[in-house]
Amino acid sequence: MSTEKGPNFLEEIIAEDVKNGKHGGRVLTRFPPEPNGYLHIGHSKSICVNFGLAAHFGGKTNLRFDDTNPEKEETEYVESIKTDIRWLGFTWANEFYASDYFPQLFAFAVKLIEQGLAYVDDSSPEEIASMKGTPTEPGKDSPFRARSVEENLDLFTRMKNGEFRDGEKVLRARIDMASPNMHFRDPILYRIKHTAHHRTGNHWCIYPMYDFAHGQSDAIEQITHSICTLEFEVHRPLYEWFIEKLGLYTSRQYEFARLNLNYTVMSKRKLLQLVQEKHVSGWDDPRMPTISGLRRRGYTPESVRNFAERVGVARRENIIDVGLLEFCVREDLNRRATRAMVVLDPLKLIIENLPEGHVEHLPTENNPEAEEKTTREIPFGRELWIERDDFMEVPEKKYFRLAPGKMVRLKSAYIVECTGFEKDASGHITAVLARYIPESKSGHDNSGLQVKGVIHWVHAPSAVPCEVRLYDRLFRVEDPSSEAGDFKDYINPDSLTVVKGAMAEPCLNAAKPGEHFQFMRKGYFVPDADSSAGHPVFNRTVTLKDGWGKQKEN
Repeated sequence: MSTEKGPNFLEEIIAEDVKNGKHGGRVLTRFPPEPNGYLHIGHSKSICVNFGLAAHFGGKTNLRFDDTNPEKEETEYVESIKTDIRWLGFTWANEFYASDYFPQLFAFAVKLIEQGLAYVDDSSPEEIASMKGTPTEPGKDSPFRARSVEENLDLFTRMKNGEFRDGEKVLRARIDMASPNMHFRDPILYRIKHTAHHRTGNHWCIYPMYDFAHGQSDAIEQITHSICTLEFEVHRPLYEWFIEKLGLYTSRQYEFARLNLNYTVMSKRKLLQLVQEKHVSGWDDPRMPTISGLRRRGYTPESVRNFAERVGVARRENIIDVGLLEFCVREDLNRRATRAMVVLDPLKLIIENLPEGHVEHLPTENNPEAEEKTTREIPFGRELWIERDDFMEVPEKKYFRLAPGKMVRLKSAYIVECTGFEKDASGHITAVLARYIPESKSGHDNSGLQVKGVIHWVHAPSAVPCEVRLYDRLFRVEDPSSEAGDFKDYINPDSLTVVKGAMAEPCLNAAKPGEHFQFMRKGYFVPDADSSAGHPVFNRTVTLKDGWGKQKEN
């Protein structure tokens, strides 16, 4: 994860540990997602940091699912997370689950009870919250805090055996109700949930809290560097307290700034709302900031990794402009995307000095930016499709496209001069008439003509009808969560425009998901999984230029 600026602070810490032989010179990190939703772009940074740092020092990374909340977790999310990590280009050394450690965690809880460091509390959630105090006022002891070790062991065993209802009792650590760190005020270790778990079924009805499961799981796996985001910094003293009291392998937690991106939301809860309320088509909707959504939209793993690298690893929170992510994918796709011509709003162009049925196959470069130059042939003939806004009956000043008496170059073909147009009874333009200049063939032009306009086109008889989905940012404000009212009130109504009557050149009929194209003058596109035989569907990944930046300037 190093950048041109030099090693980040996490690299410096790990380098020093390796140099000093700490942890025997090993480096073992972990990525611990909760399987309660799909991963988003923020998680991609954490993935790149954990896997990248370990790889940099010749170490390994475990994938551990923090599956301690059975009501919200599903196998679907587990599988999606594994797919996303592989897509990003990373491989984990071991696959673990917090649920693998449920027996050990239960034994650890028993050990704390035996040491007088944990007790069963019958208080309601509201009562426990009221006893917590405030950051400036100490909390109050629970009336159940003085229970004997024997009573606590009996009650905790009965909790495990399912004798009590949800919420009837909890197990709390006995630490310090006057601590300035609110997390030290007798935190809850276990709660009762009679809910089937996606892996353990109904074997357990008590589940550990994150703070009790996380550090001990790190210790069991002998993680050397437990790297997480800044919101867990205040949890670190409790992480260390449990490890110390239980006499476990000493893992160390380090925090870095999480990724905050404008024009989106990064809360799984809010993303789930968007899905459940059908503001989007699903977790993989191309407007979503999920990794699966980015993948469906046409983002490449290389562009996402490059984005994470450019953002870097910092100690302070900041908001990253989504324009940087869009720049990274443009930069990558410019090198890899095949250039193709697609007309979104077709208008017939008839070249009058070509005979009916004439077809000529013209060579064109697949990608002038690619290291390996390749070409294909495109058909050209009497009838073509052009964009409707590439013709004006009465042209404006500095309009360099087609108009009566004006010339343009058809990309990879010839210069044509507009000779007229046709209208229907309602005055709607139905066709543009032109003549082509035979001596102006691209690559062999000896016409001596100079034209300023170049437009794209498609051979009408061989054109492939297709659907084009023009995606844009899902929200119209930079920070929808901070605005007044419901964050969903700020959804961009123009975040999706579906074009059903587009015409594509023949090569796109066989386009497959995962292939990338630059539709000339329109942006970068990728085939969608909704494509079917004879009906290709394309998603716009990103425009050719940042149109939002111009809006902000104005």
